[in-house]
Amino acid sequence: MLKIGVVGSGHLGKVHIKILKNVDFVELVGFYDIDKEVSFSVEKEMKVKAFNSLDELINDCDIIDIVTPTLNHFETAQIALKHSKHIFIEKPVTHTLTDVKELIKLSEEASVKAQVGHVERFNPAFSKAKKHIKKPKFIETHRLASFNPRGTDVSVVLDLMIHDLDIILNIIKQPIQKIQANGVSIMSESADIANARIEFMDGCVANITASRMSLKNMRKSRFFQNNAYISIDFLEKKFEYISMEDVSEPDPFLPIIDLGTKGKKQITIKKESSKETNAIEEELKSFVNCIENNLDPEVSLHSAQQSLKLALDIEEKISDTI
Repeated sequence: MLKIGVVGSGHLGKVHIKILKNVDFVELVGFYDIDKEVSFSVEKEMKVKAFNSLDELINDCDIIDIVTPTLNHFETAQIALKHSKHIFIEKPVTHTLTDVKELIKLSEEASVKAQVGHVERFNPAFSKAKKHIKKPKFIETHRLASFNPRGTDVSVVLDLMIHDLDIILNIIKQPIQKIQANGVSIMSESADIANARIEFMDGCVANITASRMSLKNMRKSRFFQNNAYISIDFLEKKFEYISMEDVSEPDPFLPIIDLGTKGKKQITIKKESSKETNAIEEELKSFVNCIENNLDPEVSLHSAQQSLKLALDIEEKISDTI
């Protein structure tokens, strides 16, 4: 069984440790945190070995799970890759394109796997809804959260919006034609609320809103395409699919709408909720499977690089408005 170690034991690091303690697809050997006081506390609380140095942890592992603040991602990943270790790295992959390009180069030289934690790819609602999404013309997303100082090392674009950017780029395989964006800084030095409008070469338009100043949490995306509408609630793990189809032999139990010269359309409504699954556990399980079976990770460094580039382009547009 492959052995994994976690770097970083903050809020999300503890989530990873708790999950990895209780799975049967990989062995958790321990964790490392640069803050010795935090390490001692987490070791005592979670009953998981705290390593005294990053090198010691790396030497005992096959996989390094990097859950440090974003600004430390590159340094930790670079060391792990130079030791020929597979890496799982939380999103955003790094905070500069130069850094992620270097990680791609190092991972290829070491012939190891690397996956980035764009966790919504493993949300069961998205997994089920994706097969219905075909050439959307308009996309609208809202990702709202209450303020938490923990995420303010980066802007709301890299903290929250990047989840939706990754999903959109996973669906729309088209060059970007135009980006418009604005934002406002309220509690931190970078944008806490942001909106972006992205136009793709095929005519698809995405309107994306992210806020970490909301009174309620929301993670919803809607996809509009010819004769169909798909709504995904990432928070509640459910989706809704509404389609209109030409009527030849109408189903008497389904509604029909008369569009005049365009004929009659039969409306099909499909709603589905997913059983409770832990998307972080699923993405870690998927990564281990990729290593064991020499498969390509679901969210590669190249894929994360595209999302990061778009996020940074949006940040640049916003910087002109703040």
